[in-house]
Amino acid sequence: MCDLHGCGDDTKNLPLPPVAAADRRAFLAGLAALPLATVLAYPDLARAAAGTTTDITVPTPSGGTAMGALALPKGDGKAPAVLLIHEWWGLNDQIKAVAAELAELGYIALAVDLYGGKYGSTPQEAKALMQGLDPKAATEQLVTLVGWLKGHERSTGKVGTMGWCFGGGWSLNASLATKVDATVIYYGRVTKSAADLASLSSPVLGHFGTLDKSINPKMVGEFEAAMAEAGKTDLTVHWYTANHAFANPTGSRYDADDAALAWARTRTFLRKNLG
Repeated sequence: MCDLHGCGDDTKNLPLPPVAAADRRAFLAGLAALPLATVLAYPDLARAAAGTTTDITVPTPSGGTAMGALALPKGDGKAPAVLLIHEWWGLNDQIKAVAAELAELGYIALAVDLYGGKYGSTPQEAKALMQGLDPKAATEQLVTLVGWLKGHERSTGKVGTMGWCFGGGWSLNASLATKVDATVIYYGRVTKSAADLASLSSPVLGHFGTLDKSINPKMVGEFEAAMAEAGKTDLTVHWYTANHAFANPTGSRYDADDAALAWARTRTFLRKNLG
């Protein structure tokens, strides 16, 4: 769930992270790396990183399609995989850039496009896309792509899910619909009963902001209670003195320190559970 002010809504008062001209040129030429937050904050850098991904389309059992942007790690060895799920805006260069970063870290990374190529350029458009999504079709797409990643020729068979905001909720939904090995939720809707959580088989990592009025401490506390009731003990929840979408450098609620800490914790979690 997102509100009309979250998920990277406004950059007019947001200072951009500094980047030297020489470093920018080297990154754009593919000769150097930059911190993920820097790449995500600058449209040209995010676009360049996104350009290293490859669009894929996979048929679903019902006759539809599941779409995404794939990033592969260097070399030809086996690697674990991560399925990334976008915010309510739709699949954009920033999410593709995260996939590219995960590939640099040694993962097969696939950023799903649940809107089938559509993208919201305003909060109102994003809300309409989110509300128009067919949950059954979205679940089928995610299950299909998890299976595709497990069967990829370079996959170890281990797959995690990761999502932000709208995608955070769907990261959990995907993990309830099919077996995965790790679930990462960035301030996503987690309203689930113990019965809903019965099918969960993966450890869960959640990042939440204490200032978030929609994905708030009450909701997360009820989720923790439901997890305990369901006997799901492998849950780690981290709280940050931050608002919704605190990890999105393109938004006015971005918190650089908390975003960096959350990303470090996410990397550790993925390494522990996926390899």
